[in-house]
Amino acid sequence: MSTIVLGILAVVAAATAGVYAQSARLRLRLVALVDSDPSVDVEAHSLAFAAYRKEVHTALVYGLLAVAAAVVAVAGDGDSATAAFGVLLIPAGAGLWWSRSSSREARMARNRFDLERRAGEALEQEQLAPKAWAARLAPEEVPDFSGFEIGRVYQAGSGLMAGDFFDVHRVGPTRVAAVIGDVAGHGIESSITAFQAKYLLRVFLRQFRDPAQAFEELNAQLAAGDRHEEFISAAVIVFDTEAGTLRYASAGHPAVFLFQEEGTAPLRSTGPLLMLDPKAHYFSKEIPMESGDLVVMYTDGLAEARAGASLFGEERIIKTAERELNAAPDVLCKALLDAAKDHAGGVIDDDTAIMAIRRD
Repeated sequence: MSTIVLGILAVVAAATAGVYAQSARLRLRLVALVDSDPSVDVEAHSLAFAAYRKEVHTALVYGLLAVAAAVVAVAGDGDSATAAFGVLLIPAGAGLWWSRSSSREARMARNRFDLERRAGEALEQEQLAPKAWAARLAPEEVPDFSGFEIGRVYQAGSGLMAGDFFDVHRVGPTRVAAVIGDVAGHGIESSITAFQAKYLLRVFLRQFRDPAQAFEELNAQLAAGDRHEEFISAAVIVFDTEAGTLRYASAGHPAVFLFQEEGTAPLRSTGPLLMLDPKAHYFSKEIPMESGDLVVMYTDGLAEARAGASLFGEERIIKTAERELNAAPDVLCKALLDAAKDHAGGVIDDDTAIMAIRRD
């Protein structure tokens, strides 16, 4: 009888040891996975390794118990040993019963780790996405073009996704286009519209020499959609180094300022906001541009920086720019932004983009 009891104990303990060994193997894989992820902290490694160590310890205990029970059963060392090992049949059986879920729990721990890692990656991407998107709309660097000094500055407002955009690119062997724009509203929809407008304008400005015609084509394309609540203000200046001129068109955008030796000229709107009327017409104007002439373009966040009811406004923009006319365009842009911040008490809520372009 004692041999039978010890034999049963040996079998049950061996089965229990096998289950815990399988669970330990799964937890070891989890430890290796945690170690391979540089974003996981030390605490996560310690918890995973502690669970693995516990499973290994349990498997060893039941393994040794199975061996001991088998040896005693074969050797027949008497009833006292049988009684002692017989009592161990209770925790061994309980361990086998509980061990039914150990492998499932190990898999659950692995799945939970995977979910937490993916959630962390998603959060990281969510934080990086607005910055990456804003970098496309308002890049930190602009290309160098022979014959021009170009400065820019961008200040993000309170929203996560920007609606302001600017661009400088070559549209012909002797022509360079500067674009600035602002989509009404905030959020991902406005930001997507800004992205579309910026890169469609690149196409149309290469296709049409007249920026007004490019606006008409852009307006027709964007107004054909169902986003009737979105409007875009934008201004385009095409510099022609061979002709020594600039041609500008503005779709309801704040005035662009041209600083020349004889004075300052505002280049105002030459057509309505984009997406306001799908059949809207735009026109452009051509102006001679001499060496040393400077153009300042900006979005309404600059002019509308406010202290109570007092806006920063066009007059302050002109006076600040005139004080910095001999400075590098980057310095001038920063001076404008700093002056607007000072006027607004240090904070500008709206996105603000500023560009300054001087012909050498």
